[in-house]
Amino acid sequence: MERESHFDTPPVFSVDDISVGAYAHGFGDTGDGRTYAFRVRGNRMFLDVYRADLATTVPDVRDVEATADLSVVELDLADERSIVGAVRDAVASATPVDGPPNDGSSIRAILSRLGSVIDPS
Repeated sequence: MERESHFDTPPVFSVDDISVGAYAHGFGDTGDGRTYAFRVRGNRMFLDVYRADLATTVPDVRDVEATADLSVVELDLADERSIVGAVRDAVASATPVDGPPNDGSSIRAILSRLGSVIDPS
């Protein structure tokens, strides 16, 4: 008879750190190898899910794979369990992003070069 090992169980959603209150925030693992971070600002919760193959422990905006934005108006921000439930739902319903955000730096660089050619002073 073979015994089932707890090492064979699939990874599960987890919260590694959480702070409750009006500015609740935290981070954890999605259960499929990706990490996430969330923050509450005003009456909204913003969540970023990062790609699984991160080379660094501090993700960048280019590492964001999916996002969620939800209302926390009816959420008890003083209750850790309520926040964890909302975060779990947000992770499950996060929307994939198309790619890294364009901050306009490449356009500014081109315009700057054009400006220096037109007005070399």
